[in-house]
Amino acid sequence: MTSLAVGEFVLAVYAMLLAFGGIIGYAKAGSRPSLIAGLASAALATLALMTSFQNARLGMGLGALVALVLALFFGYRFAAKTRKFMPSGLLALLSLAVALICLYPIIR
Repeated sequence: MTSLAVGEFVLAVYAMLLAFGGIIGYAKAGSRPSLIAGLASAALATLALMTSFQNARLGMGLGALVALVLALFFGYRFAAKTRKFMPSGLLALLSLAVALICLYPIIR
């Protein structure tokens, strides 16, 4: 499996997790911001995935950017606000991993 295929697979799974997380946040806590942010983030990750089919560098770059922004957001929430690993710390680490995986096909 090539690194681009791995990156696209990871980006697809990440988009589904973001959407699912937003839905769960809304179902458990009634949080509309979680629902909106989760679905919007999933839509951006999906857009990056679809773009990567036509232009791998642009799509993977966009995917890495989305994941990096989310890693910074959730990292800030974990470090400065909640100090709870779930969900902020986990999402920060997951987003950072996705960003690195998306960047690999671009820089190699």
